[in-house]
Amino acid sequence: MERRLAAILAADVVGYSRLMGADEAGTLLRFGRLRETILEPLIEQHSGRIVKLMGDGLLVEFQSVVDAVNCAVSWQTCITESEAISDQENQIRFRVGINLGDVIVDGEDIHGDGVNIAARLEALAEPGGIYLSGDAFRQVRGKIEANFEDLGELQVKNIAEPLRVYRVAVGARGDAGSPTISDYPLGIDFSPPDYPSIAVLPFTVMSADPEQEFFADGIAEDITTALSKIDSLLVVARNSTFTYKGKAVDVKEVSRDQGVRFVLEGSVRKAAHRVRITVQLIDAKTGMHLWADRYDRELEDIFAVQDEITREVVVALDVKLSAGEQARVWSSGTTDLEAWSCARQGIELTNLGTPKTLREAMELCGRSVALDPDYAFGWVTLGWAHHHRVDVSVSQASQEERQTAIASALDCANRALNLDPLCADAFSLLSFCHLSKRDHEAAISASEKSVELAPGNAEILGIAAMLQLKSGRPERALELIKKAFRLCPVNPVWFCSVLGNAYRVLGQNDSAIAAFQAAVKRGGEFLAVHVGLASILGELGRKDEAKRSVSEILRIDPSFSIRNYLSGLSYKDPTVIAKFKSGLLKAGLPD
Repeated sequence: MERRLAAILAADVVGYSRLMGADEAGTLLRFGRLRETILEPLIEQHSGRIVKLMGDGLLVEFQSVVDAVNCAVSWQTCITESEAISDQENQIRFRVGINLGDVIVDGEDIHGDGVNIAARLEALAEPGGIYLSGDAFRQVRGKIEANFEDLGELQVKNIAEPLRVYRVAVGARGDAGSPTISDYPLGIDFSPPDYPSIAVLPFTVMSADPEQEFFADGIAEDITTALSKIDSLLVVARNSTFTYKGKAVDVKEVSRDQGVRFVLEGSVRKAAHRVRITVQLIDAKTGMHLWADRYDRELEDIFAVQDEITREVVVALDVKLSAGEQARVWSSGTTDLEAWSCARQGIELTNLGTPKTLREAMELCGRSVALDPDYAFGWVTLGWAHHHRVDVSVSQASQEERQTAIASALDCANRALNLDPLCADAFSLLSFCHLSKRDHEAAISASEKSVELAPGNAEILGIAAMLQLKSGRPERALELIKKAFRLCPVNPVWFCSVLGNAYRVLGQNDSAIAAFQAAVKRGGEFLAVHVGLASILGELGRKDEAKRSVSEILRIDPSFSIRNYLSGLSYKDPTVIAKFKSGLLKAGLPD
């Protein structure tokens, strides 16, 4: 009988029978997609092996408890963020138990108390929770960036002795030790400004049909995007507002947390070829409704309805538009609902950034432009899919593949601009293509144009900040990334990388370290923040702290090399790259 020591992770879906009873086909489809796009890539990335699938759960073996816990934290983070678009009662949530113990090997299967204890811990955990045995905790203590809560000794079913149990402290958004906005060295005021400010909340779906969730989300996002083109209006980004999806919302809480005066709420019901949308604009300070309306229309009128809602918000807030803003806000999109849907789904899959989701994104975005060749945003989404297809892993793409992909992305950006010269997203893509070709002046020009056209779009500001930083304008980069943070308090982690590197290039090392450390506290696998932190700690001679960062980098990417990583950093100033390299070498990373 073969035995070995193993780190075992047991997980199951909370309330699986209830979810299947409510929507069997939809639950199976969503669970399968989560497994393919999130769970399996994370398990592979952390050197795990799926031992078996068990209907509503799975058993995974790792060689390292550190790998198992880091995988679980990233797993819960990604699942929580992915499922935030669903009503709370319909969200797929996992419970996870992790143990280090002796197992009996039976072919590809494993048995024994080591497995049983992991399963019992999983049964104890709350939805979204991660429970560790005392043996597992002793192996990870001080080795990962997470907080732990000692639950004491607990008696569990079919295990003779009480178990020492620890809970991984997972934050409200599924992040281990999530930072608040005060953790970032921003130096800006997050109270509502003295000009109109608004948060467009995700629209509620008045139906049990899960397919309508995407439709409703797209409407709210399109309205947010249109309003973000107005310079005299502060509009909170989708990343922040969609954290309220499926929750009972207090508009005063939204006002306080997001730093806005007004909140737009809405609901959607779609049946056959008709749609009903109800919206209301609320002054969060007084609780008064400034405007409300209901739209009962044919489904093909949905884009006209979005424009009408945007106009009513602008009028109610007494926002005066310049001639240029009017042209931008109501610039043409598409009247083909399927083309719109394919583009929206495509960009979501592109942002997930796995090889599988990028292949799916290419198909969807290609279908979008095939359905409506005059849809500028469709061409933009196809361009991003081309670019990300090779950009997700610099070391795995040949130079010829990169050049072909960048040329395709550039062609898509130019097609979009020929169709809509006021398309801010197309200029943002264009700036990224120019940067990839090391044409920094063209990148600066395109990024500034994207900001001019969409001054309130947090993602466009963040991309422009990155472009400005790498093109030798760190002061402008810091100005833009601070604006992006203000528009998106619940921000993507890559914002933190831009912020930290901007501070570092400007010689503000303490602020740079604070920015990187705040990002690291969120957990996850975003390599750039760990690399940035390791480099600056190595440069400053803080060896023990740098060693911990190096350990994280090599855990995330065991094949990491300084040469391959730096080859993808398109900085104009070679001294920035040299300083980066020096710090990483001093930190102890392989060249």
